[in-house]
Amino acid sequence: MRLSGNWLIAAKWTARIISLAVLVFGLPFYFGDGNPLPFAKSSYTTWDNIWLSIFPLMFMGLALGWKYEKVGGWLVTAPLVPGLLLGLVMHGELIFHMLVPLLAGVLYLVAAYSGGEKRVKGSS
Repeated sequence: MRLSGNWLIAAKWTARIISLAVLVFGLPFYFGDGNPLPFAKSSYTTWDNIWLSIFPLMFMGLALGWKYEKVGGWLVTAPLVPGLLLGLVMHGELIFHMLVPLLAGVLYLVAAYSGGEKRVKGSS
């Protein structure tokens, strides 16, 4: 699927605005817990460690997506999709607020894969 110019610009900027909002509101919560490193405390459950492993990749992907949509999109969607599926399997519920960064990651991928490839000079 290829997006036309206006739709492509809208997808890029929607992903950027969502990612900026998630970074601005999510990073203080992530670092506000004290020690956000997975497996750092014995009191962390397996579920805590899973999400503490997902969050850094997600935050890096949201930030990188501004310049590199494909890399950013994969860094967001690749850990979030299994994390959300594990939530369904382990707890029987979907973590709805994590669908917001997933939307940004998917929009980054849509923008990256539907944008026109740069043509090499001399090719038709």
